[in-house]
Amino acid sequence: MTPEQIALLKTSFAKVEPIAEQAAALFYKRLFDIAPSVKPLFKNDINKQGQMLMSTIGMVIKNIENPEKIVPVVRGLGQRHNAYGTKPEHYPIVGETLLWTLEQGLGTAFTPDHKTAWAGAYALLAGIMIEAQQDDRTQSSVA
Repeated sequence: MTPEQIALLKTSFAKVEPIAEQAAALFYKRLFDIAPSVKPLFKNDINKQGQMLMSTIGMVIKNIENPEKIVPVVRGLGQRHNAYGTKPEHYPIVGETLLWTLEQGLGTAFTPDHKTAWAGAYALLAGIMIEAQQDDRTQSSVA
């Protein structure tokens, strides 16, 4: 990621933080509208799930320049997603939903450059999570 993209992520997430609860609710409503088949994967309180989502995004954005802090957390998250039933094909849907949510929440402040930065960051993180899930499945099948 370029320094400009990192700055776009940080400034746009700073605008999302005050509306984090509403953004999370909007995110999950949209996710379940476009992919109702994933709803059974969410067995916990969706409000708590939304808080965890926004907290995780915040941690990633805060530490975006320090991959050594992010990668282990994201890998662990990916491994835990095996237990939830998450599949690699779910990640593009979640990415699309995230971008849509940011567009809705930020309006005209969410420029094409913001969208490119968020899409790139999400693609990197999703790739790490998918790899961690696959590694976890491989280790489980060997054990």
